[in-house]
Amino acid sequence: MEKKLNISPLPFGKTPYIVAGPCSAENLEQTLETARQLKNKGLTLFRAGLWKPRTMPGAFEGVGSKGLEWLLQVKKVTGMKVATEVATREHVELCLDAGIDLMWIGARTTTNPFAVQEIADALYGHNEMVILVKNPVTPDIDLWIGALQRINNAGITMIGAIHRGFGVGANHMYRNAPEWHIPIELHRRFPNLPIICDPSHMGGKREHVPTLSQQALDMGFDGLFIESHYNPSCALSDSEQQLTPDDFQILINSLVIRRQNSQNEALDALRCMIDECDNNLIDVLSKRMSISREIGKYKKEHDMQVVQTSRFDEILKQRIMQAHEMGMSDDFMKKIMTIIHQESVRQQIDILNNKDKS
Repeated sequence: MEKKLNISPLPFGKTPYIVAGPCSAENLEQTLETARQLKNKGLTLFRAGLWKPRTMPGAFEGVGSKGLEWLLQVKKVTGMKVATEVATREHVELCLDAGIDLMWIGARTTTNPFAVQEIADALYGHNEMVILVKNPVTPDIDLWIGALQRINNAGITMIGAIHRGFGVGANHMYRNAPEWHIPIELHRRFPNLPIICDPSHMGGKREHVPTLSQQALDMGFDGLFIESHYNPSCALSDSEQQLTPDDFQILINSLVIRRQNSQNEALDALRCMIDECDNNLIDVLSKRMSISREIGKYKKEHDMQVVQTSRFDEILKQRIMQAHEMGMSDDFMKKIMTIIHQESVRQQIDILNNKDKS
């Protein structure tokens, strides 16, 4: 049985939580000016990276610990709470000494359980801290959950997750694939865990940020983690995905905040219809697998291979064409039929190996 998380509400008021600020704090002027402009747009929680993990040496790796004083200046001048990323025990200890309000663990760090445990050890005894954990680079929900559990085991209960998408190859619409089903599954397992979307890293370009932000809120995410720079064209990192404070305000004002639950007879009736459809689907799939097992018996008796590629290709083309005509996407039907085929093959192999229990 999966271990439950001991979760306390985040101390940032009502949802959706909005965290914004530059990808990197570059100097005092840039940090303060961006903060002042965002404060004037209504922001209350300011973020800026101080330590930046880079693939290649020589790239801008952040200003380091001297930027902590700049974040303290932001707190003093604007009254906003401040946040930054941590990746080592030293980072955590410096942030604790400085009085940083929120720390987050980046995707590359989440991927390394040893690094996360080091951070957890440094947080032990500081139960008042707020820690957010980004998803790992790869779509591994257990690695994500493991990182959250390590932080929780250190006594930190004000925890949350940040979904920033997962690494993809070239020629993809977004910098990171959303893979929305993974944070949805995380929410299913831990309903009280706040999950915040990072549309900036997910999209990789500022024009994608509004669409991804609205999609996240439509799916019930608890907030947004947005990169904003007072002059993005001069930013030392992630210049293409950062919004100006004016564009940030336009985005926030355009967001539609939907009600979490809406109980009424019409909606209940529609959900009952969905339940009935699901029951019918299960019944039909059971019948289909029963036929697949009969085919498996025939193939066994006649020494035939289980996988008949040409037959599956024919089925796949036909079903995709039918689905397309009924308003469903080709990709959706391809995934459905592939999963059904895989289960059919598994059951037929069980017949060949005398494992069928039907």
